Amino acid sequence: MKIAIVCYPTFGGSGVVATELGLELANRGHEIHFITYRQPVRLALLNSKVHYHEVNVPEYPLFHYQPYELALSSKLVDMVKLYKIELLHVHYAIPHAYAGYMAKQMLKDEGIILPMVTTLHGTDITLVGNHPFYKTAVSFSINKSDIVTSVSQSLKDDTYKLFNIKKEIHVIPNFIELDKIRNESQISCHRSVMAKKEERIITHISNFRKVKRIPDVIKIFYKIQQKIAAKLMMVGDGPEKLRAEQLCKELGIEDKVIFFGNSNEIDQILSYSDLFLLPSETESFGLAALEAMAWSVPVISSNSGGLPEVNFQGVSGYLSNVGDIDSMAENALKILSDDTTLVQFRESALNVAQQFDIKNILPLYEALYYEAINNSK
Repeated sequence: MKIAIVCYPTFGGSGVVATELGLELANRGHEIHFITYRQPVRLALLNSKVHYHEVNVPEYPLFHYQPYELALSSKLVDMVKLYKIELLHVHYAIPHAYAGYMAKQMLKDEGIILPMVTTLHGTDITLVGNHPFYKTAVSFSINKSDIVTSVSQSLKDDTYKLFNIKKEIHVIPNFIELDKIRNESQISCHRSVMAKKEERIITHISNFRKVKRIPDVIKIFYKIQQKIAAKLMMVGDGPEKLRAEQLCKELGIEDKVIFFGNSNEIDQILSYSDLFLLPSETESFGLAALEAMAWSVPVISSNSGGLPEVNFQGVSGYLSNVGDIDSMAENALKILSDDTTLVQFRESALNVAQQFDIKNILPLYEALYYEAINNSK
């Protein structure tokens, strides 16, 4: 198949998932065309099966906000005609599904039928899309898609609850590429850089937004380190970072917490981690938790959104109610206080992650692609 993929070219989960999906599809022989305003961050190496087309948005004094959707839909039409693209897969309902529908209509006028698959990732539904200014356009874009998928059952339920959706939504979870997970012997940095031999390493990775409940991460760790020797690795950047640093000082644990900022060494950090904290207000899926589990790191998380679909209670870790810091700290200590228990949870976390390997997930997308193409004939 010749497939065009539209996504946000960012470090965020949806951009990473879309890029990795496209690369794996190319490995399976499909011709993939990424169409976006900047080259996706993980699209480092192009090959004969992977192409990138930049969307340029001309600046005119007439427009206070430049019309990206118009530029994107026009670019889609041009690329479909030039490369004879057979299918469009857009990630995020707005603006991508909206622009995709406009491209479909323009192509239809020229006798070209372009089926469109739309994947819902979370923010496009629960935050941005639910705003009254966008709600009508989001409902329209989803209903006009040929196939709709969501990354969790929780997100699917939210979509039906928040919007007037008439389309069937297929749940296809996010994935991990276990073949890319390196053995510890291949890791360049040393554990001693982060912690002493006797200290447990606890990690949190996010964009440090309020929804991640960063103060809860610090408070949970504070309770843990009162009972056992431990260090906390805080990876990422965002509006809550300064507040977190200040909280560490107030609690007197600044010497036990390392703030890495946006790091390119996430794999190295996870390879030495003993526990992952994700006490978020909500997660549409919980990709960060899955990435930790792929490194055999058990997870302590909230039970909100799609997290129970990824982090299995008492198997890969534990789940607690949002904001229940005491429960999360207690569960963390259950895992960390005993070496034998920690090993068991490590093994179970990896076993759960294997269920989400891309080799298991990608065929689900391929089947829907063929269904969309066959239904459009």
